[in-house]
Amino acid sequence: MTVPVDPPVLPRYSAGCVSNLVPSLLGPQGTDRLPAWFPEAVRGARQVVLLVLDGLGANQLAERRALAPCLGELEGEPITTVAPSTTATALTSIATGLAPGEHGIVGYRFPVRNEILNTLRWSTPSGDARTRISPQDLQRVPAFLGAAVPAVVRAEFATSGFSGAHLCGARQVGYRTVSTLVVEVRRLLAAGERFVYAYYDGIDKVAHEYGLGEHYDAELAFVDRLVGDVRAGLPADAVVLVTADHGQVDVGDRIRRLDLSLKPLLAGQSGEGRFRWLHARPGAAGELAAAAAAAHGHEAWVVPVAEVIDQGWFGPSVTPAARGRLGDVALLAREPVSFDDPADTGIYELVSRHGSLTSDEMLVPLLAGRR
Repeated sequence: MTVPVDPPVLPRYSAGCVSNLVPSLLGPQGTDRLPAWFPEAVRGARQVVLLVLDGLGANQLAERRALAPCLGELEGEPITTVAPSTTATALTSIATGLAPGEHGIVGYRFPVRNEILNTLRWSTPSGDARTRISPQDLQRVPAFLGAAVPAVVRAEFATSGFSGAHLCGARQVGYRTVSTLVVEVRRLLAAGERFVYAYYDGIDKVAHEYGLGEHYDAELAFVDRLVGDVRAGLPADAVVLVTADHGQVDVGDRIRRLDLSLKPLLAGQSGEGRFRWLHARPGAAGELAAAAAAAHGHEAWVVPVAEVIDQGWFGPSVTPAARGRLGDVALLAREPVSFDDPADTGIYELVSRHGSLTSDEMLVPLLAGRR
């Protein structure tokens, strides 16, 4: 008897998706006429703080409501992130208001000029890539519909290649500690800014290093206080709108190496542990897809690139540049596992991961509240 396999959770690019937040908020009608999936508290607000909490999935939050009373007071429902459910892609979609197939940051790691670019470090195996691969050339769409929006981000991110790619045209306002994030947001609102973007990455860092246990719970409680502090400083007619770029899956040590049957068909890999792109040797794409499905289909979705594009995973259109950054076969973890690529390394082994299309990774909160 064949056990039915749940389909992947696809981005809702035409409805409640992180890629639609900025176009809705900064469009010509502003907050007076918003889509129905926006929380009611946002409607008619004269100032909006869009607070992006990296790594806070809607499912993880729902399981820990008791730890987050401030977030629990806000109103709203989950929306989807984009594909893959990873920071580089999702933050670029939030800032530009575009699906990944249009802005072209199609993952955490993808091929550029015969090397694999790590977009968060903006490096390749040859080293720092900022002078060789211009961030503004790789991603040409200005952030925030071309408006000079203040973006409150960590000061150390200001000169990174990734900031240059996804926050092009924004006015970066650096903060050193979380308390100063709150102060900068308050200062900008007091100065009359109609829209403020703020980004905090602590939840994602803790989840990656420690998993979804007591360290994660402590970080969520801390972030809940951060949200409360931002909310307490709102002027009248201002709203804080909280969302995230992706959720998390606790993988632990369940790391899968690619089956040896794939080796003679494989030219290389890109992507990340829960959304691996397999690049085929010339003429071997079909055979590689079949071999990957046979070896790993019991715990992963294995999908040829043509189907990925046809099913709209990267949006309704995919530019030629974006298409050239994809692999031949997508290998997406369906179970709490991660697929190894020896070239994809960091300073520590990741315990929680994301990137795939499970509900734990794809659903993110969209919550709003006034003072």
